[in-house]
Amino acid sequence: MSRFDDILELRGRVQRSSRSTATGGGQSLRHRPWVAIRWRCCGAYSRIYRNREGTAYAGRCPRCTRPVQLRIGAEGTNARFFEAE
Repeated sequence: MSRFDDILELRGRVQRSSRSTATGGGQSLRHRPWVAIRWRCCGAYSRIYRNREGTAYAGRCPRCTRPVQLRIGAEGTNARFFEAE
């Protein structure tokens, strides 16, 4: 048995939200910049998204809701994957 037996691939059409940014609606998360986080507290992985002000990436652990915030600065990094304790 392969170690990838639990992968499920779904193919289908992507539907747009009824709220459009062109009409003043909210911006979809699909188009917002994100970084990946490995949550050491619970052994989970998730994405966290850049805030609307563009000053930080912020999110919470999907299991225990512990918060994390990564500030954006000129001396920053190009890394896209991080660990949070």
